Amino acid sequence: MKETKQAPATPEARAAMHEMMAAFEAFKGANDTRLDEIERKASADTLLEEKVARIDQAVASAQARLDRVVSEGRRPPLGTEPKVIEAPEAKAAFDGYLRAGASFGLELKAGLSSASNSAGYVVPEQTERAIERRLMAGSPMREISTVRTVQAGVFRKPVSIAGVGSGWVAETAARPETDPATLALLEFPSADLYACPAATQSLLDDALVDLDEWLAAEVEDAFTAQETQAFVNGDGSNKPRGFLDYTIVADADQDWGEIGYVASGAAGAFAPTSPADRLIDLIYAPKAQYRPNARFVMNRRTVSAVRKFKDADGNYIWQPAQRAGETASLLGYPVTEIETMPNIAANAAAIAFGDFRRGYLIVDRAGVRVLRDPYSAKPYVLFYTTRRVGGGVQDFDAIKVMKFSAT
Repeated sequence: MKETKQAPATPEARAAMHEMMAAFEAFKGANDTRLDEIERKASADTLLEEKVARIDQAVASAQARLDRVVSEGRRPPLGTEPKVIEAPEAKAAFDGYLRAGASFGLELKAGLSSASNSAGYVVPEQTERAIERRLMAGSPMREISTVRTVQAGVFRKPVSIAGVGSGWVAETAARPETDPATLALLEFPSADLYACPAATQSLLDDALVDLDEWLAAEVEDAFTAQETQAFVNGDGSNKPRGFLDYTIVADADQDWGEIGYVASGAAGAFAPTSPADRLIDLIYAPKAQYRPNARFVMNRRTVSAVRKFKDADGNYIWQPAQRAGETASLLGYPVTEIETMPNIAANAAAIAFGDFRRGYLIVDRAGVRVLRDPYSAKPYVLFYTTRRVGGGVQDFDAIKVMKFSAT
């Protein structure tokens, strides 16, 4: 097994960790008092409820700060990206295009044009890798899913939905023909994702600015936000198909091509008694082979709700990360916060659980294109940057969701 060494925590990461732990200890004390009062009086004092809510917000804020610090630690700083070995003339040619619009020596990408007959050009491999690394560090779905780079516009993957038949026979007995494997062909088309960062001519004239890294940093946030929304809720029309867009049925009735759900026990809420039991049901909904690398996925409001739950022994089922670089856990499984997950509401699939690396596939079409536009927003120079991305569920048994309904 390959050993992965964790980088030493920075002072900011250690401070964020200490803030997180202190806030959680304060939250536990206040929430314990609230639960005791509910047990004695059947309700808690309004001021106490407000206190718990304020401390819970402090915990969420500390967790967000810790996540940000960890994410920034993984994100390569400008100017320190590992360099890809490539022809110096390609780098120089692209730099000349960004700064002054000179296109000599660049690969023209057909299909990109404007009224001024400007052309779109494929960025050098170094710039493409810089964009990919920043997206991997900033996108929660890219961190937990399988990411594949392809050359075709549509990636087709055959999968077996029923294995080859087999059986036991005596040494000299006849071997009857068994049923063949049942295959399904999944298609993952890629769609255009674009951003249009702007620069001043002074920035472009500054020889000390690495424009490759500047471009990668500028498109990172825009691409990450659009991708994350699509990977969760996208309808597959000119965008990836999100895992919540597939048909969601009761787990006992799930067929291939559908996502199975476990009911929360109440419409738009957790069950009023033993709500953690339904989370345990969700954990055991996937088959055993999917659980070792499984995780919970939900937004911060849902995390705030489950943070208050305890198990039968009185222990909180949500625990903050114990070391910088790790994630919070729920019932022993990592929690990934994705803000585009639904809020808790009637019939909402607000919590997902499973092995997303086996369950969800992100497809990147090789090649990032840039169109330099110095005319549309003078005195700024626009850089119309596009890449092609697709995605969808590749194993429907690997991901389960909790539907907030009584049944």
